[in-house]
Amino acid sequence: MIDTISDLLRCPVCTSPVAVAGGSLRCRQGHSFDIARQGYVNLLTRRPRGANADTADMVAARDRLLAGGHFAPLADRLAAVASQIAPPAARVAEAGAGTGYYLRRVIDRLPGSRGLGTDLSPYACRRIARVARVGAVVADTWAGLPVRDEALDLIMVVFAPRNPAAFARMLRPGGRLLIASAADDHLAEVRDGLGMIDVRPGKAETLRESLREWFDVEHHEGVLAPMVLDPPALKDLVLMGPTAHHRPADLADRIAALTQPTPVTLSVDLSVFRRRPDR
Repeated sequence: MIDTISDLLRCPVCTSPVAVAGGSLRCRQGHSFDIARQGYVNLLTRRPRGANADTADMVAARDRLLAGGHFAPLADRLAAVASQIAPPAARVAEAGAGTGYYLRRVIDRLPGSRGLGTDLSPYACRRIARVARVGAVVADTWAGLPVRDEALDLIMVVFAPRNPAAFARMLRPGGRLLIASAADDHLAEVRDGLGMIDVRPGKAETLRESLREWFDVEHHEGVLAPMVLDPPALKDLVLMGPTAHHRPADLADRIAALTQPTPVTLSVDLSVFRRRPDR
């Protein structure tokens, strides 16, 4: 619920501290934001430019696929790394948190911790708001998240956009940024056949360069795990991500052609960055 993490937030209009007042989140300047009956709050102040929020169908597809345990090796490793780099009572945020699947694993691993999940999609935030000790906020990472300065111990980003300057502002001195991004061979067996968006070459180096001004690299590892996906799971794999906005017109035919379970590789780069002392 929002009252779990309201002290970590700031008004997206004037940056003043906010607090829960009745069914709203309000700042001292009088700006007020209604808390949805599902428990999340929308802190967008304008329509995001060039961004596609996940639809209800996309969120449902992600929920089904993750519930099948196919990405559990990544979730387990994220939780293990987080427990090594954050205090037990950590203040954790995940930007672009989707259904809150990964954030839940991390919060469960850190007793006494609290979590903030942000996403551009209200449908996603409905799911996030169900996670214990977590508050959900509709917000745009690119525009700068409505979090107070130096309020967080750890920020997570899993297959989602990043805003290095904003992340550095929100982290306490020495706070960490934990990023999971697709490796070159992630889902390689089905990317072309299902018309999925490709992984850009040199993505890991591009990531490090984009963060260099604000963060130092502290740790890097690969997470590699085999999956076997049946046709319904393959369809959810396509529909849960950005490919859903640009999926091929013959996707149903491509899925139908896969009559047997298909081996697929989960391959992810996992990196820890430490906020630089001069930032």
